[in-house]
This record gives sequence, structure tokens and C-alpha cells, in this order.
Amino acid sequence: MEDNISSAESIINKWDVDSPSVSYTKVTSLFYQDDDRSEALRFINTVKDLQRSLLFFISDRSSPDSHSLIVTAQKLMESAMKRLQKEFYQILSVNRDRLDPESVSTRSSLTSLNSLDDPRSDFEDDIGGSDDEINPDGDSMNQSPVPIQAESDLRSIAECMISAGYGKECLGVYRSLRRSIVDDSLYRLGIERLTASQVHKMDWEVLEIRIRSWIPATRNALQSLFHGERVLCDRVFADAPVSVRESCFAEVSGEQAIGLFSFAESVATSKFKKSPEKMFRFLDMYESISDHWEDIQSTFSYESSAAVRSHATSALLTLAETIRSALAELESAIQKDWSKSAVPGGGVHPLTGYVMNYVAFLTDYSQSLTDILAEYPLQVRAPLPESLLSTTTSSPMNGCDENLSMRLAWIILLLLCKLDGKAELYKEVPLSYVFLANNLNYVVEKVKGTDLEEILGCEWVANHEAKVRQYAANYERMGWSKVLSSMPPLDSGDRTAEEVGEAFRSFNERSRRRT
Repeated sequence: MEDNISSAESIINKWDVDSPSVSYTKVTSLFYQDDDRSEALRFINTVKDLQRSLLFFISDRSSPDSHSLIVTAQKLMESAMKRLQKEFYQILSVNRDRLDPESVSTRSSLTSLNSLDDPRSDFEDDIGGSDDEINPDGDSMNQSPVPIQAESDLRSIAECMISAGYGKECLGVYRSLRRSIVDDSLYRLGIERLTASQVHKMDWEVLEIRIRSWIPATRNALQSLFHGERVLCDRVFADAPVSVRESCFAEVSGEQAIGLFSFAESVATSKFKKSPEKMFRFLDMYESISDHWEDIQSTFSYESSAAVRSHATSALLTLAETIRSALAELESAIQKDWSKSAVPGGGVHPLTGYVMNYVAFLTDYSQSLTDILAEYPLQVRAPLPESLLSTTTSSPMNGCDENLSMRLAWIILLLLCKLDGKAELYKEVPLSYVFLANNLNYVVEKVKGTDLEEILGCEWVANHEAKVRQYAANYERMGWSKVLSSMPPLDSGDRTAEEVGEAFRSFNERSRRRT
């Protein structure tokens, strides 16, 4: 044991960062002396031997030199830890770009997510591993050899420092540097930390710019950034207790992840939360989280990351509630449309175009809306004409979610009922039928040209096409009845030529008005 202390002095003093003598070891790296890391391996093994000797003399003070040997060993250990802390910092800093979360995450995909369950499987037992490393599953790891070697060096240093009781110093360096990398990555993605108060004070134009940046940034962060940090943390501290890896990863990525989800929740509770026009942005944000739900659960599976999972759940539920509120607001807006001006010539009403375009866009979010509306079936509060209700909801669905199909059919039904009321604005009954035929035909063609046809079903389309033909027939019957009445009867032999001519002029005049 005394020999271990004596042999440790030469190599540890050689790399002493506080040595007053000028040495090339003060400006170079222990881990980059040679390709096979022999000097680094020797240093690490020396420190381990020194640790065993130190523990021996602390527990057995029978030797008269025990006290002096303990003091010497402790000084050497402190010197060695300073060197390893410096090496740890240098490796992290030098490989900052090569150890970025995206690169780590990509390499991790080659070994599958087994690294999350057994982080030790990605490294060899000693720090002199080959660059052409093969993981237990047989995947080649030589696509990015330098970061792999850097990770191995970091793991060796971390294991040595933690076992020697210097884990706090090691973890402090790691947390500080990796957290700054996460912050920089999110900043480059366009993410800025904002409080709920700041979000709630924003105008929509400004807030929408933030949302546009947040959507792709969140997808990238959940898919690569945080996953890469989890993998790297598990690898570097593979030999440390699980609690160390848990707390380290939580401190590196937890606050930033919570910030992402807090922004989503702040948007969902803003003054725009009931605006139907903003619903599609809310749906985009909802899908940015829900589409990567498995990534959230696996990456932040540690108990120390429970707050992240909680914030993600809260953001998702709040966005869902906001989307349901916006949908209800759309239904209310349709019912409250009190515009009193008739569309010239019985053309398509602006409300028809707005609602049908809106409903058609909603079909792009069918799966998300199915989840959002799953536990909230349609509640009809006001009675509507049975003929319209039965026609609108008669068999559709074609395997689509019935709740979603009923909800979209209900919105269209509200529109058709409102159009019935607007048809009464026309003084001439035949023109009201032109209006109904034109608007319902627009609705049917919109359904047939989008995914709405699959959702509502062929029977819905057929029933409403029949109603279009019925409206057209009513127009022909009522619109031309007065025109035909102006024609002279078949037995008009007793009429003068002037009377017959006047009848034809009246017929032509009424025909022009009808066409």
C-alpha cells in the first residue's frame, strides 16, 4: 500500500495543474497524449490504487506512518481530482459540437433505445476501446468515432471521480456545460423563455410568430435534443448510481422542457382561447405534443423528471379544452349570424363558404379531434326539424369515428338551418329556392371534394343531392307558373290579334325576369 502511494506521486505530480514548474502537461491533455490512451489509462489506474491505499490506512492505523501516509495520499488525491476535473471540462468543451444532442441521438438510434435500459452496453470495459466499436446488438458504431471515444473518456473520468468522492465537482462541470448547450440549441430553434403574463399580453400577430417557431422546435427538441441529452447522460454516468443519472439529466434538460410545455399552456389560456379562427394553431400545438407522447414518456421516464411529464400532460389537456371551446364558439357563431342582407341572385352566402372551408380543414386533424372529443359526445340542446336531423346523421361514418362524424355533421346542419332562415329574406319565393339550391349544392360539392365524403358517408351525400334537385324543381314549378299563366289558352280563337300579341309580349317580359 505504501508502494502505491509512492508510485502515484510521479505520475500525479507530472500532471499537477497547480505545479509551479513550467511543464507541457499544463497546456496539453492527458487523454490526447497517444492514440491508445495508455497514459490516461495509467493515470486512472493509479488513482484507483491510491484510493484503495487511502481507504486501507484510514481503516488500519496500526502503522506508525499511517497519519503521514494518509495526508500524502489525500494531497495526491486532491491533485489528481483537479487534473481529472480539468480533463473532464476540456473533453466536454472541445467536443461541444461533436457531442451535440442531435448527433448523440442519431448514434443512439443505431443501438436502439436499449441504451436507456442498460447504458453500460454501449462502451467497452476500459478506456482504450477501438474506434470501430460494435454494440451488443451487432450494429457498427464507426460512423462517428471521435464522439464515441470522447464519451468513453468522460465515462472513465466520471467513474473515477465519483468513486473517489468527488462526484459533486464532476457533476457540476457536466451540468453547467450541457445545460448551456441545451439553451443554445433551443435559442437557435427560435425558442425564448416567456412567462404566462408575457404571452397573455401579446397581440395575435406577435404570438403567432412565436407559435410558428415553437411547433417545429418542439418536434425537434422532443425527437432529438432531449433524447440525445438523456442518452449522453446515461452513457457518461453509466457506472454511477441511477439516482445520479436521474438528477443530472433532470437538471440539464428538465427546466427547458417544462418551459416548452408551459408556453403551450399559456397560449391555450390566452385571450384567444375561444376564437374559432385560432383553433388550427391550437391543433398544431396539440399535435406537436401528442405525436411525440411516447418520446416524452421514454425520455423523461425518471422519477426526477415527473414534473416534465406532468407539465406535458397539463399542456395537452389545456389545449384540448381550448379546442373544444373554440369548436363550441364556432357553433354558437353560426347560430348567432344575424346578417339581414340577401345575396343578389340567390348566390352562395359568405357564411356557407366560411363554414364549409373551416369544416374541410378540420378533417386534416381527424385523429387529434377524435381523441379530443372522445369523452365529450355531442349534446343537442335545442330541438331541430326531424327531417333535417335524420337526413344529416343518417348512417354515415364508413368506419370513421362516430363522435367526430356526428360533430362535423352537426356543424353542417347548423349551417343548413341558418340558410333556411336566410332564404326567407327573399321577397320572391322562387328566388329563395334558387338560394337554397345554390348553397346546398356548394355544401355537397365541398363534401365530395374533401375527406368529408368519407367521414359523412355516401348516404349523406345522396340525401343532400336529392334535396338540391328538390329545391331546383320547386324553383322551376313556382318560378315559371306565373310565366306560363300569361300564355293565351289553347282555345284562343275568339281573341283578337292584338290580344294574342300582348300576351306573348307579357310572356317574353316575364321570361327575361326569370332568367
